[in-house]
Amino acid sequence: MIEIKAPDDYTGIKGKKAIFLAGSIEMGKAENWQERLVSALRHFDVLILNPRRAHWNASWEQSIDNPDFCQQVEWELDALDRADLVILYFAPETRSPISLLELGIHAAANPDKLIVCCPDGFWRKGNVDIVCRRYGVRQVPAIDDLVKSAVTFVQKAA
Repeated sequence: MIEIKAPDDYTGIKGKKAIFLAGSIEMGKAENWQERLVSALRHFDVLILNPRRAHWNASWEQSIDNPDFCQQVEWELDALDRADLVILYFAPETRSPISLLELGIHAAANPDKLIVCCPDGFWRKGNVDIVCRRYGVRQVPAIDDLVKSAVTFVQKAA
């Protein structure tokens, strides 16, 4: 397994199935659920694209004119497109507006490459459930099921 975190380059890595870890990151609110996926996949020949930066600067202006912020967003969009599987986790204690945006972008265009977990308590669970049903996006009830789904995906790809 190779894990690449934003904004590191992964374009030279070829021949591996890629999994993008989309979902709640809100610092101080969301658990680092990405670590669970990375740990579960550590023995597989897969590329993990993780947008959770080692060093995020919350003071960055979220503007197209801010090169650091723009680099992060572009990295995430490119990684979403590169991914063979996109895992989306909506932590109940977060708002996750970017994750909602990512679901909206990919649900209609690429429903087969998404797996969504939106537990009870997420503030827009109804919206997520309806979008997933409308576009045939696979949903699982708990984060442990996301882990199992990722492992199954990698095993089938091998």
